[in-house]
Amino acid sequence: MTTLKVNGREVSVDAAADTPLLWVLRDHLNLTGTKFGCGRALCGACTVHLDGEPVRACVTPLSAVGTRAITTIEGLSADRSHPVQRAWMEIDVPQCGYCQSGQIMSAAALLKRTPQPSDADIDAAMAGNICRCGTYPRIRRAIHRAAELAKVKP
Repeated sequence: MTTLKVNGREVSVDAAADTPLLWVLRDHLNLTGTKFGCGRALCGACTVHLDGEPVRACVTPLSAVGTRAITTIEGLSADRSHPVQRAWMEIDVPQCGYCQSGQIMSAAALLKRTPQPSDADIDAAMAGNICRCGTYPRIRRAIHRAAELAKVKP
């Protein structure tokens, strides 16, 4: 058994040390917001936070997590009140939506590091997240909007 801190709660899982974090989250903990895209850390659909830093859960083995806190899309906020989630809905970013949890998690990590990002900051931080529907202009607009919303706490 391995004890993890996921979305602010301690949980125990019975999984092999080399099991990718993605499958621990989805199959053992039923947190299905984190998506499987490519399995090679190339698309970003599986992005979660480890101690606030974005990582690709599809290539992160359970053994690499240790005592670091895991945050998934379900743990970003209980009621979609996180500025990034609010901006995503306001700008109507998703088309098919499959990549969006990874996009949101990468954007949230960016805004934590860089509260007022430039377009270049956004492009660099989001470069590893692929949107097959091509919603990149809306994603960039939503990140700028989330930065504005973060200034004014609800």
